[in-house]
Amino acid sequence: MAEQPATQAARTEPATPERGAARARTRRPQPADGARRAEAEDGARRVMPASDVRRVKPASGARQVKPAPERARTTRAAPGSSASAAATGGPTRAGQGPTGDHGAATGSAAVDELLKVLGEVATQLFGPDSEERAVQMIAFLRRRLTGDYEVDPFGFDEELTETALLPLLRLLYRYWFRVEVRGAENIPAQGAALVVANHSGTIPLDSLMTQVAVHDENPARRHLRMLGADLVFQMPFVADLARKSGTTLACNEDVERLLVAGELVGVWPEGFKGIGKPFAERYKLQRFGRGGFVAAAIRSGAPIIPCAIVGAEETYPLIGNLGGLARLLGVPYVPVTPTFPWLGPLGLVPLPSKWIIEFGEPIPNDVHPTGAADDPMLVFDLTDRIRETIQQTLYSLLVRRRSTFF
Repeated sequence: MAEQPATQAARTEPATPERGAARARTRRPQPADGARRAEAEDGARRVMPASDVRRVKPASGARQVKPAPERARTTRAAPGSSASAAATGGPTRAGQGPTGDHGAATGSAAVDELLKVLGEVATQLFGPDSEERAVQMIAFLRRRLTGDYEVDPFGFDEELTETALLPLLRLLYRYWFRVEVRGAENIPAQGAALVVANHSGTIPLDSLMTQVAVHDENPARRHLRMLGADLVFQMPFVADLARKSGTTLACNEDVERLLVAGELVGVWPEGFKGIGKPFAERYKLQRFGRGGFVAAAIRSGAPIIPCAIVGAEETYPLIGNLGGLARLLGVPYVPVTPTFPWLGPLGLVPLPSKWIIEFGEPIPNDVHPTGAADDPMLVFDLTDRIRETIQQTLYSLLVRRRSTFF
């Protein structure tokens, strides 16, 4: 009780020398002008931690004063600079600072790679002269819109086929199936001829790949006039597209007209029996019909070129057939493959099998006597000879093939 007045006096008395010294010891000395400038320049990189401030025990009997927190002296950097971002802890913009430069370089490399890939695709679609082809494409679209284009009596649109259809098929031909062609020199540069090939693959991609092979691998770059079944011309959109691409109804009259006109005609005599056969019967040729294509070739005197196709059987391996649904839809079969219908629309993507197309030596037809086309035995023998030639070629190609997909 005797010390209470002294304590109150200590709280109310003015500052004493001892108390001033205690405050001086708790405050951080102010730097000189030169040190202040150096600290200002280095402020963006150095911050004095609070732990460096020494705690000074106040003198006995004096009121304890809590020092104010020390503020880091920093210089204000330019907005958006790397120093400002480092001092404030904010993100660095792309292209600023070491990390931004690296990100910009990586993004630029990715864009360059994408442009390179697009350029290669454009080169494949439009040829090496992309700019000139672009001008031609604009002119092509103008002619399509105005109707200023020509088709032949069978509906074949040569400009549409060369400008739009073949470039799209060529992507599958070169990069997906990687088609290898043999015997392209057996395709005549001019004049009529009949190409006879095996048919397989669930979906008739083999006829389309043969069309590309004939056009691209022969110096004359001829168009193959394909023969299609009735079902092709009963399907909406497909019928119109088939005629514009050069496909004609498979009947003797149209075949003879094309051959007499000097066209190169392609036929797949197995029909739906070939493309719809089970995978277990792959590369075993089915019956070649009644030999009507042979009679047409004999009448016109056009040579017959046997053609063997390996690789199409593996694109859609047929392991089943939904017969009831096929009859309901009015189609020959509804296929079941390892990917369809299990994967939905993705199951329609063909497997990337390795293809080989070989054109055999032409079989002449200008040596037969007059009226030979009406001799059923002669037509049957020639049909069987062509079928056996293709079958033996298939066996030979299968033995020499290294792998199904490579």
